[in-house]
Amino acid sequence: MTEKKRNRASRNRTTILTEAERQFYQSRLVRLRGPVMLQEVIDRTICQDVFEVLDWLPDRFVDLLFVDPPYNLSKSFNQHSFTQVSLAEYEHWLESWLGKLVRVLKPTASVYLCGDWRSSAAVHRVAERLFTVRNRITWEREKGRGARNNWKNCSEDIWFCTVSNDYTFNVEAVKLKRRVIAPYTDRRGQPKDWHESENGRFRLTHPSNIWTDLTVPFWSMPENTDHPTQKPEKMLAKIILASSNEGDIVLDPFLGSGTTSVVAKKLKRHYIGIEIDEFYCCLAERRLDMAEEDQSIQGYTDGVFWERNTLADQKKYERSKSPTGELQPALFPTEPNTDRSAQ
Repeated sequence: MTEKKRNRASRNRTTILTEAERQFYQSRLVRLRGPVMLQEVIDRTICQDVFEVLDWLPDRFVDLLFVDPPYNLSKSFNQHSFTQVSLAEYEHWLESWLGKLVRVLKPTASVYLCGDWRSSAAVHRVAERLFTVRNRITWEREKGRGARNNWKNCSEDIWFCTVSNDYTFNVEAVKLKRRVIAPYTDRRGQPKDWHESENGRFRLTHPSNIWTDLTVPFWSMPENTDHPTQKPEKMLAKIILASSNEGDIVLDPFLGSGTTSVVAKKLKRHYIGIEIDEFYCCLAERRLDMAEEDQSIQGYTDGVFWERNTLADQKKYERSKSPTGELQPALFPTEPNTDRSAQ
């Protein structure tokens, strides 16, 4: 497949591919024919069905596994599709490949497994058999169609698991910066767990398992692609910063258009991505090249995560730090516009 022919608004910043770019990036993709050494696949994109390659990967090399498989829905992904099955069949399908991935994980590895309300129960059951389940993160998708006879579906789950009780969790790296509404002080009148600046009062809060600060990528964001279920870079940044260290290896066996590999690269981790669709693999490679020039992650600035729709506060904060009062444009991509009519 080449880039879809469609009319795009002038302000649309979706990452696309020309035919020449597709051919160029196609030549960089890896296709395995047998067992490989780590140096043959590290920082690469493997363009194959996950079932073809799992037995050929090295043992115990992965520090962090992020898995965003097709949910139990009938859905097309470019030239490939997934057909909804019973929950029991979906559970069996999950275990058929996730069980094989246990071999590639270090004893200290962490695992994050994505699902929606239909598939989350099956994901949980499989995870409990293979790992130690630590938590369930629920994140707000922020958008979704209304329903006349049901609750609007606008959340998804991420199951956080570990291989053992010895694992990485960098809590200080994933705190959320919030504006203080009720500025409590101690007996001396000093701020209690918050600080005041010329831009307002803010508090760094511990990360919880409810994430309401994410924006699903769309047309005004440079990270956006035409992949139908693309996850936000900010989401992967939270997971990668919390559960890995610089130089660690992150594996994504359902890479899609490359978000996991791109964020790992921006945060100085190694990555390996596996994706069956060649067009999405090429998009991933294009985005990895873009990351050479721009390491910014929307909503993550100066080592902290910000609440949604706080771009103005982030800019004020950066100006207050700069001796010249100027902004670095790459740090601040376009603020998402919830009006999708310009798409």
